[in-house]
Amino acid sequence: MNLDHVFLCGNPALDFAATLRARRSTRFEMFASPDRLDAWYLESGIVDAVTPSREADVEQAVAVREAVYELVTARLAGETYDKTALAVMNNAARRSPVTPQLTPTGRWSDATPEQALSTVARHAVELLSGPDVPLMKECGNPECTRVYIDRSRGMRRQWCGMESCGNRLKAAAYRARRKQVEEPAAH
Repeated sequence: MNLDHVFLCGNPALDFAATLRARRSTRFEMFASPDRLDAWYLESGIVDAVTPSREADVEQAVAVREAVYELVTARLAGETYDKTALAVMNNAARRSPVTPQLTPTGRWSDATPEQALSTVARHAVELLSGPDVPLMKECGNPECTRVYIDRSRGMRRQWCGMESCGNRLKAAAYRARRKQVEEPAAH
């Protein structure tokens, strides 16, 4: 599986929740080490620099990620929020967030892992209480568990991304149609 962090979901909290890939099958953990967590914070644009994470920061990030995923999927299903998941996310959001600074060369944000995680949790709070809730969808690929914001015309997007899931499913559907056409001819 690809180790690159992917940002297809349209919101940092959803991209964060998607760092445990293929939840229904092989489950692939993107935060396998503190440096992978730091890489996500940097690549996501949450921070420009982050103090190196420790294993405890990874454990905390995974707990918040799972809480965010649980809350997002509950919201999609129209179910009530799990109290434990709410507490985990809200406790992270209560901490000091990343504070951007203006420098002679532009905006710069230097943070601790706790500040970066708080910022992600705050994105989740804003998402789940904001106007984008009706735009949230789960990817149409049954193996994929990413939830994304569908801003497409007519809200007709079916996959988290064409490269990651759309092309794979379209190719599989094409092969299935070809097989159906070829089988009757073989009789």
